[in-house]
Amino acid sequence: MVIKIKSSVFDEGQPIPTKYTCSGIDVSPPLEWNSLPDETLSIAIICEDPDAPGGTWSHWVIFNLPADTISLSEHVMSREIMDNNAIQGLNDFGKVGYGGPCPPSGTHRYYYKIYALDVKLDLPPRTTRETFLESINEHILDQGQIMGTYTR
Repeated sequence: MVIKIKSSVFDEGQPIPTKYTCSGIDVSPPLEWNSLPDETLSIAIICEDPDAPGGTWSHWVIFNLPADTISLSEHVMSREIMDNNAIQGLNDFGKVGYGGPCPPSGTHRYYYKIYALDVKLDLPPRTTRETFLESINEHILDQGQIMGTYTR
């Protein structure tokens, strides 16, 4: 099974609207997904750009979303701990929460990846993408992704 994640503002492989980038108001896009494995205890999402000049660039790390969550609305607030007790990590801009596409030039790909996990992660706010990925390595029940592009 693969989690089908989608957005109402861009389709797979299509441009991400400027609103959700550093050239716009830089808010997170709405995301929704289909059913998760019954054993899911938490959900995590990352956004990353593998085309960044210095290697993969982290745009968003959010984890410990409740297992019954089926979507994230547009403009998830940049808070360390959300009202639903989800936790946001540190992006490579050095900030908590979402930092939208902002390539120095050219077209880059942005992968929004979702993970159904068999644990709630014991990680603090401001956790980096690298630490997050190491922590979920043996706890992924299922995953999925949607990729959008952005050109500057």
